[in-house]
Amino acid sequence: MPEHEIIISADVPGVDDSLCSFLRGVIGAALEAEGVETPCEVNVLVTDDAGIRRVNLDMREMDAPTDVLSFPMFDLTPGDKPSLEDADPATGLVPLGDMCLSLERARAQAEEYGHSDRRELAYLAVHSVLHLLGYDHLDEGPMKTQMRGREEAVMDGLGLPREK
Repeated sequence: MPEHEIIISADVPGVDDSLCSFLRGVIGAALEAEGVETPCEVNVLVTDDAGIRRVNLDMREMDAPTDVLSFPMFDLTPGDKPSLEDADPATGLVPLGDMCLSLERARAQAEEYGHSDRRELAYLAVHSVLHLLGYDHLDEGPMKTQMRGREEAVMDGLGLPREK
C-alpha cells in the first residue's frame, strides 16, 4: 500500500489529533478503494462556514458557504489513476489536490440527517477524494449515479453505511 501524505490544517477550534487521524484514515481508505497505488499528497483545510465561504468566493466566485470544496490538480476521468510521472521529483508524491471542509456545516448536516459528526465528515472527505479523482455530479444522470455508487461503496467499506 502506498504511503500517501495527507496534510491537515485547521483554522477553527475542535480539530484535534484524533480528528486529523480519522480524516487521514478515511482519505487513505478512499484512495485505496479507488485503486490508487501511486503515493499522493492531499492537502485538507478544516474551517467553518465563514472560512469556506471565503475560499468559495476567492476560488469559484461564489459568495456562499458550502460543506466541502475540492480542487483537483489533474483533469482525471473517473476510473483513471494518477501517474507516477506526475509526481513531484522532490517528494516522489503526486500532488492530487486540495480539499476544504466546513466543520460547522458538517455538524449541522449530521444533526439534520440524524447521524454522527464523524460519519458526515467521512462522507464529505470521501466525496472530495472522488472529485480529486475525476468523479462529478453536475448532472442528475449517469455521472451522479456513478459517483453516489462509489461514495456508498467506500463508506460501506469504512463501516459507515448510510442509515436506512
